[in-house]
Amino acid sequence: MSISSMQGKPGAGGEVATRLAFFKGLQAITARIHASKDIDEIVSELSTDLCALFSAERLSFFVVNHGGTHLLARVKTGRGVSPGARLPIDESSIAGFVALTREALNLRDVYDAAELAAISPDLRFRTLGDTLGGYRTRQMLCAPIIDPNSGTLHGVVEVVNSLGGEDFPPVATEGLLGLAQTLGVAFAQRSNAPAALRSRYDALIADGRIVTGEMDDATRIAHETGAHVEDVLVQKYGLTLPQIGDAAARFFNVAYEPFRSERVRQMDLLRNIKREYVVQNQWLPLEETNEGIVLLTYDPEQVRVSRIAENVFPKKKLAYRITTRCEFEQTVDQYFEPSIESSSVDDLLHDLMDDEQEGSVADDVSAAADNELVKLVNKVIIDAHRQGASDIHIEPRPGKEKTLIRFRKDGTLVPYIQVPASYRNPLVTRIKIMCDLDISERRKPQDGKIKFRKFAPLDIELRVATVPTAGGLEDVVMRLLGHSEPIRLDKLGVSPHNLERLKRTITKPYGLFFVCGPTGSGKTTTLHSILGHINTPETKIWTAEDPVEITQKGLRQVQVNRKAGLDFATMLRSFLRADPDVIMVGEMRDLETVSVGIEASLTGHLVLSTLHTNSAPESVVRLLDMGMDPFNFGDALLGVLAQRLAKRLCKCKEAYRPEEGEVRQMLDEYCEDMAATPAFQADPAAARAAVLARLQAEHGADGRFTLYRPVGCPECNCGYRGRVGLHELMVATSEAKRLIQERARVAELLALALSEGMRTLRQDGIEKVFAGVTDMEQVRRVCVR
Repeated sequence: MSISSMQGKPGAGGEVATRLAFFKGLQAITARIHASKDIDEIVSELSTDLCALFSAERLSFFVVNHGGTHLLARVKTGRGVSPGARLPIDESSIAGFVALTREALNLRDVYDAAELAAISPDLRFRTLGDTLGGYRTRQMLCAPIIDPNSGTLHGVVEVVNSLGGEDFPPVATEGLLGLAQTLGVAFAQRSNAPAALRSRYDALIADGRIVTGEMDDATRIAHETGAHVEDVLVQKYGLTLPQIGDAAARFFNVAYEPFRSERVRQMDLLRNIKREYVVQNQWLPLEETNEGIVLLTYDPEQVRVSRIAENVFPKKKLAYRITTRCEFEQTVDQYFEPSIESSSVDDLLHDLMDDEQEGSVADDVSAAADNELVKLVNKVIIDAHRQGASDIHIEPRPGKEKTLIRFRKDGTLVPYIQVPASYRNPLVTRIKIMCDLDISERRKPQDGKIKFRKFAPLDIELRVATVPTAGGLEDVVMRLLGHSEPIRLDKLGVSPHNLERLKRTITKPYGLFFVCGPTGSGKTTTLHSILGHINTPETKIWTAEDPVEITQKGLRQVQVNRKAGLDFATMLRSFLRADPDVIMVGEMRDLETVSVGIEASLTGHLVLSTLHTNSAPESVVRLLDMGMDPFNFGDALLGVLAQRLAKRLCKCKEAYRPEEGEVRQMLDEYCEDMAATPAFQADPAAARAAVLARLQAEHGADGRFTLYRPVGCPECNCGYRGRVGLHELMVATSEAKRLIQERARVAELLALALSEGMRTLRQDGIEKVFAGVTDMEQVRRVCVR
């Protein structure tokens, strides 16, 4: 007898009879649950009977995961739903709220915000299931599955949508609580007599991430297709490698170790180990810790039984870490990666004797000429270029500590390899020889350049700087200068708002335009993109650079050579006698160069240059403080583009809906830069509302924003890949020129620029966060105000 029939029968006698029949039907179901050894199977079989008993369209049954933080869907019946959902135990879902509060809920309409708010202001209904399945949830009755003896929470059961469209009556709540109590007892009995894990994947079934039938299907598909079971679990059933690794760790009782792109290779452990050996025996030494030598493996039992590792590392204590097959292969590739040279770093370091005795300069020169060390230095440079690194950092450490080599990729330093301590001086000496520096001078900083094509078939240049450090050591930093092509201006990542104003400014026939920012912020790249935009057969363009990093057809490029007397000011005067239309000067850092640049811009030439300043308005004041004539400078200036580089989110990024507080904080930071503008001072609330409305129109959908967070994949660096420019463009309007000629303060110039349409670096960064290009952590990192 169902609840709907009880609702349809008038009279107390009929209602009592129907009530008795309902509980009799429920008692029959609970008896079957008590008698079953497999709760999942019996609930799945009884789901249709339960839906009929409660006159409901759907039934959902969740269990608490191993860590007690989430609910895992075991059984979900009805249209548009499937097993495998994960809900956090919090107020972001109805089932999660019931698990959190341990109280039953009987809701008339889950979409009624007022009804949910009356229960809890933070209670939400997850609409994604309805959206994907084309379903409309209305009524929902939900109860916690609790063991009455121990009070342990085991899960949640819910019935959805009464067949007649009426609310679920109180007797349904009473009946569901009784069913939940029966399930709690059954779960407690099962948990008191756990079954041993029989394979590395059994914990996935125990945690409800996959059911037994799906595991059997995955095994069958792997056997038929020749694929690995792990690949089928990931591709077909959506499991992640950490989930599979954690399950294997519980089976083998060994800690799980994921793939880490930043891991430093310990070359002394790999000295006698080749890639083929690792692939064949399926274990790899990672590092030596207080536990002993840590071995990474896919099957620790096999490695223990073979005792091969004990033979390779005699008298050493071994510690094991388990990983997935895919992550083991990634680590092997990371440690023994193929290169464009026939030898690997491991092979080159293999023959270096780890002699900890320090030698003389003559010994260093002799060691620096060693064929293996020469190959090693070349290999380091080639790998840095291949991996897209901008800098190579060689950092010797005192005593017997090894020399660390790191690459800067996307603005972040990443460990590469460690070189034996006895080769720290020969390594530095070899680099000094390559760039013709004084190998006997270790007390003073030196700088030079390497034309690498003299040493290997790779046409790049490196700018080298040596710096004396404590203990009589020297650090070396090498910047890679590839002769690359310019990036098209519309591919530079400039926002549409700034791009249109920038194109208008740089197409003027004469004037002075600056790109400013710290070292490594992409100023030269932006200047060459601007030059590429205005580079036509009718235009004569001269550039003075130190060094020439980007080459373009049609440009006449000169490399500054201060030793020969060719500095920026000298070259700028020479260009004026060579009939230029456009002049680009790599940097204006002194009064003479800026004065000649202003003179050139006032005599009918477009002059482009860079400055090391923080923001566009500050650049103007900085130049005036250098002694510029404010009237000539004001007349000559076209604009200033300030720039920073933030990390770009990789394509593996994860979308999420930000909470109101997060959006409010971003809006506060956006409006903070507008505080000095007249419109904001007149009516802050209205100005703030206008900014929010514009951001919603440009980046929102139905008034809501979608942001993205980093995830991480084998192709990226912790969720980021590449960089994106943040820009602040101040155009020299007539009013701005007047303030410059009056030597106005930075705050006045900033307020005017903002009122005329300029967006600060931070504002441009926030726009790119809403556009899904980067995240606020990166914007805050590079836009400090």
